Amino acid sequence: MTNRRTKILVDILLLIFIILSFVRWDGTNGFIFHATVGSVFVILVLLHLWLNRNWIYAVFTAIREKRANKKLKQLFFVNMCLIVTWDIVIISGFLAIPSFIYDIESFHIFSRIHAVSSRIGVVLIVVHIIQHLGHIRSYLGLKKKQANA
Repeated sequence: MTNRRTKILVDILLLIFIILSFVRWDGTNGFIFHATVGSVFVILVLLHLWLNRNWIYAVFTAIREKRANKKLKQLFFVNMCLIVTWDIVIISGFLAIPSFIYDIESFHIFSRIHAVSSRIGVVLIVVHIIQHLGHIRSYLGLKKKQANA
């Protein structure tokens, strides 16, 4: 499988698993489902970052050397916000486990942080997808409509 196809497959799986992570079922089975989906999502995010590491490094270098244009800086900013937000989601999710399993009141704050930051993360993912619509079109073999001259 080519690197491009692998990236597309990982991106599709990321989208599926982010949607699945918002499915709610009551009880232990719901918690196990959410935890499993979340764990797979974390692995997919790490794989996504690994597959795009050359781009991340190149953009970071271009910004550091002041060669990056405004659009590239915006792309990078949204990506860094995504990384920080999903780090918060992951960490708060693990810290909220005692709240879910043992209903320990002092851990409920982590559950709230997890919920809020995951919704912020979804908004950032939508922004990220919008930023990459050109790439998505090219992956799908679609071309931009040309204006009539």
